[in-house]
Amino acid sequence: MARTLLVNAGQLLTFQGPRGPRSGPAMGKVGLYRGGAVLIEDGAIVAAGLHDLVSRHPDAPKAKLLDVGGRVVLPGFVDSHAHPVFAAPRLTDFELRARGKGYEEIAAAGGGILSSVDAVRKASEAQLAERLDRWAGRFIECGTTTLEAKSGYGLDLDSELKCLRAVRLAASRTALELVPTLLGAHAVPPELRHDPHGYVRRVCEEMIPAAAQGGLARFTDVFCDRGYFSVEQAELVLRAGLKHGLKPKIHAEQLCRSGGAAVAARVGAVSADHLDHASPEDLAALKAAGVVATLVPAANYFLGLGRYPSGRRLIDAGLPVALATDFNPGTAPCWSMQLVLSLACTQLGMTPEEALCAATVNGACALGLGEELGVLEPGRRADLIVLDADDYREACYYFGGNQVALVMKRGSVVHRTQEFRV
Repeated sequence: MARTLLVNAGQLLTFQGPRGPRSGPAMGKVGLYRGGAVLIEDGAIVAAGLHDLVSRHPDAPKAKLLDVGGRVVLPGFVDSHAHPVFAAPRLTDFELRARGKGYEEIAAAGGGILSSVDAVRKASEAQLAERLDRWAGRFIECGTTTLEAKSGYGLDLDSELKCLRAVRLAASRTALELVPTLLGAHAVPPELRHDPHGYVRRVCEEMIPAAAQGGLARFTDVFCDRGYFSVEQAELVLRAGLKHGLKPKIHAEQLCRSGGAAVAARVGAVSADHLDHASPEDLAALKAAGVVATLVPAANYFLGLGRYPSGRRLIDAGLPVALATDFNPGTAPCWSMQLVLSLACTQLGMTPEEALCAATVNGACALGLGEELGVLEPGRRADLIVLDADDYREACYYFGGNQVALVMKRGSVVHRTQEFRV
């Protein structure tokens, strides 16, 4: 039986509190203990809190000590929106954007999502998994212990399933937990550009049943926006997913007010993501339906939009807000949740406490894992990180570097810096 007693946490953020996604003032409660400790047994937390109390647990004397030297300890980041299955970066798109071209203009000229499709279709499952292995190591180094992994760059049955199998293969050999999502409705493939409704039928009648029957996905997602999929098409896709046991997620209100948020509310989506153009009515509908609002400010930053969705507005409207990287080759080649935390506080109007809650507790809820991850309390998985910091607010204050000194997944140390001695 493997036991570890983590001691000497200068600040221990547990996020102990109410079950489920946090909203309103609850997002500002980090469950802080100064002089904290965590007792871990067989990958799960047995006790977490003040050292004097945790050390009295009858199993504490039997545990191996892990002294974190007064550093900050908190749950591992849960990145609930990412597109990590791709074959190559979109460097041509990047250069065009640097020369002043817009996202939709680049897509209309054959760039954007469709420029990734050809490369993914040509790549093998093994090649895609190998690249995903590479990304996984970088996410772990930056403190992410759980990552959503969307398909969406195949856009035909065989290629989408290939992407999901690559996720499964990579997940079998990396410490990073990967949560697979079918995003067949990411864009209409070029061969069906004159028959978008026919493509939606293929997603609903072929891709979704195959992904569900093969156990390759937990969620169905759809890009509901101008130039991509309509409200009616998005609802068809998500309801088809529900029919086959795949929970719904949606890209909504990113490029314009598309109606995607209303779809999310109607189908009971686990999360609605982006929400740059969501109206007050949209926010009220999402709140009433219990949908987590996921914000991905790294995409706004990379696209040079000069505007961001207001996290403050969403929190004040009573919505549980999650933060994610939106890691993808075209609009957010970012694996650092620490950068996202900085953007949340400097551009979205969120406090450090709210941002950290959004990157842990609410991120877990946005993946349907709120009962397992994101909180350091008895019975939860021992997924945690140690920051080389004296104060937890430094996680949001410093940017451009990596403050993670140690990463633990299911009670095992999976990354530590050379400076960290255990």
